[in-house]
Amino acid sequence: MQKSPMKIATVQFENKSNDKEYNLAKIDELTGRAAREGAQVAVFHECSITGYTFARDLNKEEMEAIAETIPEGPSTQRLMQIAKKHNTVVLAGLFEKDSTGLYKAYICVDGEKLIAKYRKLHPFINPHLTPGDKYCVFELFGWKCGILICYDNNVVENVRATKLLGADVIFAPHVTMCTPSTRPGAGFVDPELWHNREKDPTSLRLEFNGMKGRAWLMKWLPARAYDNAVYYVFSNPIGMDADQLKNGCSMIIDPFGDVLAECTELGDSIAVAVLRPEPLTQAGGHRYVAARRPELYRDILASHTHTPEQKVVWMQK
Repeated sequence: MQKSPMKIATVQFENKSNDKEYNLAKIDELTGRAAREGAQVAVFHECSITGYTFARDLNKEEMEAIAETIPEGPSTQRLMQIAKKHNTVVLAGLFEKDSTGLYKAYICVDGEKLIAKYRKLHPFINPHLTPGDKYCVFELFGWKCGILICYDNNVVENVRATKLLGADVIFAPHVTMCTPSTRPGAGFVDPELWHNREKDPTSLRLEFNGMKGRAWLMKWLPARAYDNAVYYVFSNPIGMDADQLKNGCSMIIDPFGDVLAECTELGDSIAVAVLRPEPLTQAGGHRYVAARRPELYRDILASHTHTPEQKVVWMQK
């Protein structure tokens, strides 16, 4: 059956660390704005409910205190109320706990239920987090959708696996950019530029759009969409996340690797795009996926011994 177009809003906002009430109020406000623009789905960044970077300094007991069960916990229930109020599907992130451990979770809800839950496969912000162990593909308005959180998108196998499981759309919530790395041009952005943005927006935009920010993102994010013939819905905070400045630029990329919509304001913002089914099969990635010869590399993947190793430069003590 032919899919109908789906209208999605990707969102950026400045969250507050460990202030769920404030963050959920912002999610409510911005979901309402998205709904007024006709969006059927509103997409928020990684740990948009809890805040993110501050968690690097928390011990296990402190992590357990901010984490919640899903879907019984108050934040999931509040998110469902927001979705119902605005008649909009909402996706947002938080820390999760259950009898098996602590997780970095991202959830999709409507006004009645939890539609999907995904646990980050490659968490690193806190040593007490347990990696997720499965991919997630679910249906929204006749479209197959997947979720990959931040670092998960840097491992290309995760993207292709999600595509092969049927995803037409990949939601990619992040807290990224504007941190040091071994690549040329990377580094922190001075928070003073953010505080002075009304007087001098140009200096801030030069940092946000250069190799510390958007220019790096555009080296690889459109390729994920293009190679796999999927829509990519990227969400990222803007402003201060704990002691780090983030540059937003939440965007929606089509299967051709082209940006359909992007947040460009130096503040809370949404960007809305209509996803149409035709590019899913018109894009080159559709032909390339069909041309695969798994018999050439099936045994390589099965027999290759590998121990996962994550090195996040700015997290090194």
